[in-house]
Amino acid sequence: MDADFFVDRSPDDPAWGHGTAPATGGVRLHYVRQGQGIPILLLHGWPGFWYDWRRVIPALAREADAIAPDLRGFGVSDKPDLAPREGYTPDVHAADLLALLDHLQLPSAVVVGYDVGSRVAQVLARRAPERVRALVLFAPSYPGFGARRFEPAAQAEFWYQHFHNIPQADRLIGHDRETVRLYLEYFYDHWVGRKDSVRPRELEHIVDVYARPGAVRASIAWYRARAGAAFAPPTPQPPEPPIPHPTTVLWGELDPIFPPSWADRLGEYFPRHTLRVLPGVGHFVPFEAPEAVLEAIRAACSGAPAPSA
Repeated sequence: MDADFFVDRSPDDPAWGHGTAPATGGVRLHYVRQGQGIPILLLHGWPGFWYDWRRVIPALAREADAIAPDLRGFGVSDKPDLAPREGYTPDVHAADLLALLDHLQLPSAVVVGYDVGSRVAQVLARRAPERVRALVLFAPSYPGFGARRFEPAAQAEFWYQHFHNIPQADRLIGHDRETVRLYLEYFYDHWVGRKDSVRPRELEHIVDVYARPGAVRASIAWYRARAGAAFAPPTPQPPEPPIPHPTTVLWGELDPIFPPSWADRLGEYFPRHTLRVLPGVGHFVPFEAPEAVLEAIRAACSGAPAPSA
């Protein structure tokens, strides 16, 4: 089906190819799936859901099996009422995705992720390396950030992660649809380099999803599990081993929360990586630079290095 057919489609439109699958602990994950070929698992960020990939899925589906789940707590996936550190950690999300691959009878996939999805993708690659063919990550949150994430300039950008840990945060953000809109508008402006990549109608669709009962609370459980980049682990952690998979990294030149200078230690943790910095692009690479995303995925599928800028 022509990718242009989907340009103005609501995320609820059946044409996207919705499905549900069992995850861990009785949770059910929602996903969108289109196409045939090499499985590509597309992992969204915050504040998003599978719809982050709206400019990628239709074109990718012409040549691959594109699968974009809502992580638990996001979109229309289940939102279990569990303590965040019990039900919303990167390890739990990774376990959910393994269950999804099992349900779909897929032995492995190319895993693509950014923001929250980039962290979960790395856990998945370390936990079940045989299930990951290659990684494509966008400005990934990785151990090489080191102490830079605690410097004042970085913490000034990470304010929202601390705010999300205030007990009243979800009620303040989710008080009504207008408060949801006001909050999300900040991120869909400040984090975006290519401002025309988020049209008013698209923002309305995102607000619709986050304004549903319990949506804000469940989505920020990730931060309440202390899984964000702004926090030190409660106890010293052993060094994380390098990920041996071929890894393509795209990094927005204008990303305000993860500046591209933080890519300088990628080689320590991804010894088979290729880096491309995207001029004029901010944090939301999937819909700011969909053509670059498609090129990177194609390269990962073929085993070739990603195209250079």
